[in-house]
Amino acid sequence: MSRAVDEVPLTLEGRPPKTLGVLDQGALWANLGVSLLGFSGALVLLNPLGNAPLSLAAALLATVVGSLIGTAMVGLSAIPGTQTGQPAMVLLRGLFGARMSAVPTVLNIVQMIGWGAFELWVIAKAATAIFGGVPYQVWVLVAGVLTTALTIWPLGSIRILRRYVTAGVIVSMVWFAWFFLSEAPAYTGGSWTAFAPAVDYVIALSVSWVPLAADFARHSKSSRAAFTGVVGGYTLAQVACLGLGVYAVGIAGAAAVQSDPTAVFEPFVAVPLGALFFGILALRETDQSFANVYSTTVSLQNLMPRVDRRIFSAAIGVFTVAIALVVDVHSYGAFLGVIGAVFVPMFAVLAVDYFVFGGSRGWNTAENAPSRWSMLVPWALGFVAYWLTTSTPTVPAWDAVWVSAREAIGFTREPWMNGALGAAVVAGLVTALVGVLRRGRASASR
Repeated sequence: MSRAVDEVPLTLEGRPPKTLGVLDQGALWANLGVSLLGFSGALVLLNPLGNAPLSLAAALLATVVGSLIGTAMVGLSAIPGTQTGQPAMVLLRGLFGARMSAVPTVLNIVQMIGWGAFELWVIAKAATAIFGGVPYQVWVLVAGVLTTALTIWPLGSIRILRRYVTAGVIVSMVWFAWFFLSEAPAYTGGSWTAFAPAVDYVIALSVSWVPLAADFARHSKSSRAAFTGVVGGYTLAQVACLGLGVYAVGIAGAAAVQSDPTAVFEPFVAVPLGALFFGILALRETDQSFANVYSTTVSLQNLMPRVDRRIFSAAIGVFTVAIALVVDVHSYGAFLGVIGAVFVPMFAVLAVDYFVFGGSRGWNTAENAPSRWSMLVPWALGFVAYWLTTSTPTVPAWDAVWVSAREAIGFTREPWMNGALGAAVVAGLVTALVGVLRRGRASASR
């Protein structure tokens, strides 16, 4: 019986158990911070503008700064989940109202399913790099079954990550670092010119987790445990992942990784016992697909709160497998980045309204929560600010729209500007203005 009580309730009507301590949260986010394609992401980190390579010191510092800023934003978005016991999309009922929360919920479902399929693709590609004789499709099916099983028992899965998987990941990363530091070509030259765009890129990697932070933090024992686990676990892992990626790209060759991001897998498999330790990292990648599928499940429950989450998990698991089998999910990743940008200003609005204007004392997550149209204004303005100031490329046609918009209003995006920070600052300030006006009207009506 105690095992059942310690698991996520089957519907939103159940009371979420508070069983995850700081080590559980830290292990979860540390594992999420290590991504197989995060290694190839070092290529963008080193040369985010394509014509101004960073020095090694600048790239590593950009990783630390960007990770700390990005994870602080993710950590803040986790705290309301801990305090209310509600997942991320249900929290948006208090921000926009129950009916209006359906719009970002649908967007989140689309992006989470896409990212889930993307992770299955990554896992299958990594497995084929180790076991070349087994077809890609077989590994997609294996990863999909494992992902679905983890999603059906989410809190048990997080405890397994803490007790067993994290140790294997640490040993694997240390093993590869030992060989890469001695074998990789010396990285020389570069400058600090593109430091700000590199920070922008690292922040973007971190804040992509904002829409699902509360989905796990709702089970945290305290807000401090949730925030510390996110910032500490994810920052350390992402810095290590990108740092290791710098050397892996140096061995594989920038041109090879540019044409095929999975080429970065080859240096890992080539080292002594590389297949074993890279296999551990490939197996660990299922926590990424697990997180995405689980977030899709609880997002769907915002729309259908009394449906058993196991039904959703099984259906989504099958759907993501089907996408990974038939769709070029690698090219789809840029489109998912466009959707993800929706949530940076949105959760900045939530943070200001929740922490500054007393929302934490009575955040309404009921199914009949009234609509709050005024909150759409700071969200929309923050979304515009993101695309006016970001240096992270996505879909060429979409990026061209914002180049034209900058020219039309005479706005020049300076090299130091940052999309995620720009969106958060604009959305936060406008939310503060709306909150002050709202308080003024309330005082005048008394």
